[in-house]
Amino acid sequence: MRRVLVAVLGALALVLGAAGTAGAHGRVSADIVDTASGRGNVVSFTFDDGPNPPDTLRLLDVLRRHHVKAVFCLWGDHVVEHPEVVRAIVRAGHTLCNHSMHHDDLSTWTPEQIAADLRETSAAIRRAVPHARIPYFRAPFGAWGASADVAASLGMRPLGWRYDITDWEPPGTDVLVQRLLDRLTPGAVVLMHDGGGNRSQTVDAVDRVIPVLRAQRWRFTLPEGC
Repeated sequence: MRRVLVAVLGALALVLGAAGTAGAHGRVSADIVDTASGRGNVVSFTFDDGPNPPDTLRLLDVLRRHHVKAVFCLWGDHVVEHPEVVRAIVRAGHTLCNHSMHHDDLSTWTPEQIAADLRETSAAIRRAVPHARIPYFRAPFGAWGASADVAASLGMRPLGWRYDITDWEPPGTDVLVQRLLDRLTPGAVVLMHDGGGNRSQTVDAVDRVIPVLRAQRWRFTLPEGC
């Protein structure tokens, strides 16, 4: 009788343990978020492919002067090269996002391959900033495949966007300013770049756009799910 009771209790413990794990993972949705927190004229600024001195550092100064918090989606290789810039991002109070280790297209990868890559990237970030909070993951090129589910299983909300200002081919600061103003809709998560090349035009555009949006009573918030 005692052996039966022990067996039953052991099985129950396994079930409860599995349920606890599912519950912990269930707190993070695998749905791709592209909406800023709050109601009305709210917008979230997100920046991909850094850290990238000097542009990331100058962007941090712009955001500090305008009292705006943003999300920085970090490319693991660049994190390894510039850990001091990651520390500057965190000191400034911004939010981190895992953007994969080598900026590969993950859409055809197995869940196991994706998980290994995301863990490697988060480990690189935490070598720069121990115990760093990394609430988001963004797939390179927006090619998700199984990565949204894998990211959620690792505790990171998949982060999308409403529109990309396509600043990876710099068209001039004036054009980027106009794209930001013309395409903006309430609740948008906006994708811009502080890395992957010379992003001085993007930094200049952000510096010019924020006062205009503030005058129009826009508020800058983080994406939902943070």
